[in-house]
Amino acid sequence: MHYTGDKLRHFALPLGGLGTGTVALAGNGALRQWQLHNLGNHEGHLPDSFFALRLSQVEPPIDEIRLLQGPPLEPSNTPLVTDDVVPAAEQRLYDVIPPIGRTSITATYPRAHVDYETDLPVQVSLDVFNPLVPSDELASSQPVVAFTFTLHNPGDLAVHGKLAGALHNSVGWDGVSPIDGVSCSLYGGNTNRVRRGGDWTYLVLENTTLPVDHPGSGQLVLATDSDALTHPQWSRPEEFVAFLNGPVTPASGGSAPGSTWNGGLAVPFHLEPGETKQIRFLIAWHFPNRYVDFNQFGPRQEYGHSRFWLGNAYTRRTPDAVAAAESFIANWTSQQQLTAAWTTAFESSSLPGETGVRLAALAADVRSPTVFQTADGDILGFEGVLGASTVMWGGRYGGSCPLNCTHVWNYEQTLSRLFPALERNMRDTEYDVMQAPEGYIPHRVRAPLYMKQLWDVVIGGPEEPALDGMLGSVLKTYREVRQGAGLEWLRGRWPNVVRLLDHIHGKWLRDGVLKGIQPSTHDIDLCGVNSFMGTLWLAALRAAEEMAVLLGEDGKQYRSLFDIGSAAYDQLLFTGEYYRQILDPDETRDFQWGDGCLADQLIGQWWAHQLDLGYLLPEEHVRTALRNVVRHNLRTGFHDFEHPYRVFADGDDTGLLMCTWPYGGRPDVPTRYCDEVWTGSEQQVAAHCLYEGLVDEGMSILHGLWARYDGTRRNPFNPIECGDHYIRNAAGWSVLEALTGYRYNAVTSTITFAPLDLARDGNTWQFPFTTDTGWGVAAHSGDTLTITCHAGQLDLRAVHVDGTPYLLDGPVPTPIDPANPALVSDVWVGRASSGDARR
Repeated sequence: MHYTGDKLRHFALPLGGLGTGTVALAGNGALRQWQLHNLGNHEGHLPDSFFALRLSQVEPPIDEIRLLQGPPLEPSNTPLVTDDVVPAAEQRLYDVIPPIGRTSITATYPRAHVDYETDLPVQVSLDVFNPLVPSDELASSQPVVAFTFTLHNPGDLAVHGKLAGALHNSVGWDGVSPIDGVSCSLYGGNTNRVRRGGDWTYLVLENTTLPVDHPGSGQLVLATDSDALTHPQWSRPEEFVAFLNGPVTPASGGSAPGSTWNGGLAVPFHLEPGETKQIRFLIAWHFPNRYVDFNQFGPRQEYGHSRFWLGNAYTRRTPDAVAAAESFIANWTSQQQLTAAWTTAFESSSLPGETGVRLAALAADVRSPTVFQTADGDILGFEGVLGASTVMWGGRYGGSCPLNCTHVWNYEQTLSRLFPALERNMRDTEYDVMQAPEGYIPHRVRAPLYMKQLWDVVIGGPEEPALDGMLGSVLKTYREVRQGAGLEWLRGRWPNVVRLLDHIHGKWLRDGVLKGIQPSTHDIDLCGVNSFMGTLWLAALRAAEEMAVLLGEDGKQYRSLFDIGSAAYDQLLFTGEYYRQILDPDETRDFQWGDGCLADQLIGQWWAHQLDLGYLLPEEHVRTALRNVVRHNLRTGFHDFEHPYRVFADGDDTGLLMCTWPYGGRPDVPTRYCDEVWTGSEQQVAAHCLYEGLVDEGMSILHGLWARYDGTRRNPFNPIECGDHYIRNAAGWSVLEALTGYRYNAVTSTITFAPLDLARDGNTWQFPFTTDTGWGVAAHSGDTLTITCHAGQLDLRAVHVDGTPYLLDGPVPTPIDPANPALVSDVWVGRASSGDARR
């Protein structure tokens, strides 16, 4: 997508590996939202960290110094977001170094290309990325950001100058304490040193006076691919300008208490008329000491003076930032190519309009500070990152709602497709750590994982273990099997699944349906009979049946419960338009929806489509209900809308309301969040519409969501709900699979494609796809299918295209039905390395 003008206002592309923290490229090319220090903080800023250009020409004389970023844009005052905030330190910088000119950005996560408008006699652009290689966790978890500047002289006269980078030494910082220039109470003893190796110059920023277990201990590196000029220690931007103008004497020694140093590198260049030159920079970091410094749910525990260290997996892989930088530099070209292949696969796909680029952005959710990986390798996730949408209850910085919240993560699908082994780790945590002896699973885990878990206590959000989260655990277990966990893993987990289902059966099942207090993702206790919990139950029963069959066990009991429940839910709840909620006379009416139309009323069917579980309720009723969810709940224009305290859609926005009462009957205390618009629910409902063939309905939801997050008033890479980078939004990966009809089953080594009409041109289409061992692109034209592996390897036995199965048992695929002419004549076959496309 191309961003210009007002669409740059909220543009902030997060750059950083999975679990490493991020720094964002702002719409004007500035670096903002520094979140490298084990703390999510959208307002975290490192002063005097920038790139600049000095350009000179002999005749006619030119000698100019410019920031390589555009002028700041005025904030939009959109509720509950801060992506448009220009830090005060950045504003002050413009008083010293003027901006080069306006920017325009072309971006597909995690890559961006920046063009700078300028009145200087040189053309300047920037390409920036962090490696993203699906199925390759190590390549995708590197603490680096790579910058390539391209300088071109289009004129008739030679020009020369310096391209420079500056970085603030933040070692010792906590990620949130105020910084004024180089002053902060946490600084002192900071040093910057120059290191040269090969063709590269490194500026190493550290503080060796800090204890190894200090929360802020670590290292930063600024590097460039030349024998650069250096100014390792300076305090004010004016000193850096002097360095660009000529030799200076740097400060020496460790910084004074309460202060730090900035450091800089400058690469001289000379461009003859028509000449082009590229200059690379790299920022790398290493902050190993992640602690439990966030408030956790459940009873407050007193542990004396203990500090619970969690660490970071990425810092176990290299000893420091220098090693991380060197490791990346050694593979810069290949990792750039691998990342470019991924983004290009979306850009060149046959997905309509901006769809491909929008879906590529979903990977930012799981690589944001919402998710981290401990030194032991465990994946832990908040619901989001605290920010402007959480000030009223949780503060402005840190993780929102720890940890691994099962009911919110019920929506997330992206991590399971990009890095299935990491998603599987979350299931291991649920069964090995969270599951209580009685079989239930609390909806949050406490860290460190060896601490007493949330058994038989009030949790929070909701108070008792969330039933939808437990049902989701069953579904996610089957998903992980289909994503490559293997039957041995399932065999080890099956007793946990049985205990969980037995607990649910004994506590909630009455007359074939779930009844009683049903704690849910709405942070409330649902009551009565409802299809939100009911379809999750039905899907879980079908998943349990399938898992039992895979293990050679009898799954008839689960099928029997399913058949009884399916008939009962449909008979009790279907109104002819949608599925309502029925309450018993003695049940509370607070926080329920009764005759209302809930957006997520068929969430279990969305799961069932992804897992090939069939229809849970009558197909025509499902399609009718979903059509009416969109008819009743998709609102265009919020000017006359009475907003709740959290506003996620306003003004001229289009958004899917969580619940409406189209025929009256709204309770005095309705279901919580009913008047809000959640991107995660929108992604789920839109994908479900597409699965049902309701293309107009599904795309209308998506177009409304994307218009709200187009950069003008909200950041395309930052979904907001209970915090920034909210993980529920990662449900959107199911949109890709619904559009392409893609399924993957590692048990049978089979993939399926059945693209919707809007995602193809007749028999011609092209899409990226992932498996547990690699990813590739499938391209179809006429009667030819080409499958190209771009990373990892693809272990496939069969491909199904538009319902026709074909075996991959030789150099030319053979139709299972000999009477059917061969659809596949050009295909990757068998087991091969990246890029192998063999006829």
